[in-house]
Amino acid sequence: MAKPLALDFDPIARADELWARRWGAVPSMAAITSVMRAHQILLGRVDAVVKPYGLTFARYEALVLLTFSRTGELSLSKIGERLMVHPTSVTNTVDRLEKAGLVSRRPNPDDGRGVLAAITPLGRSTVEQATRELMAAEFGLESYDAEQCRQVFELLRPLRVAAGDFTEPPEQ
Repeated sequence: MAKPLALDFDPIARADELWARRWGAVPSMAAITSVMRAHQILLGRVDAVVKPYGLTFARYEALVLLTFSRTGELSLSKIGERLMVHPTSVTNTVDRLEKAGLVSRRPNPDDGRGVLAAITPLGRSTVEQATRELMAAEFGLESYDAEQCRQVFELLRPLRVAAGDFTEPPEQ
């Protein structure tokens, strides 16, 4: 599939101008549109790197989370909590990872109804290889230096706090 030709103008800036003429200036409209477009671009770049491993970014994140756990396994509810996704999404993600041999499941001995997902040796080697490639590709953010990436993180942090992702520790 051929890549579409680049426009000779910024469509988001144009929309911002037209919006301002019709409804008044609303900087948040241009900001959200830019963030949403950035999301599309970055997800496409990251998915292109992990696709050869049979992964999507969501599946990659789940594998990384399992590698961060002390025992290499977590309950499905804990995975959903940490990745901030719906339980159905976690189940689907783990189903796909299990079919690929990257994780295994077992009953949670601490919760009669719960299930644990455990990363397999194949899952560990896959996530290591994919991580090396994602790091080499700067996770799709090669247009930014380390300081700019830190600034993006800091700019988006209040949005995540307001959404209830986490609470900021009190200032001392």
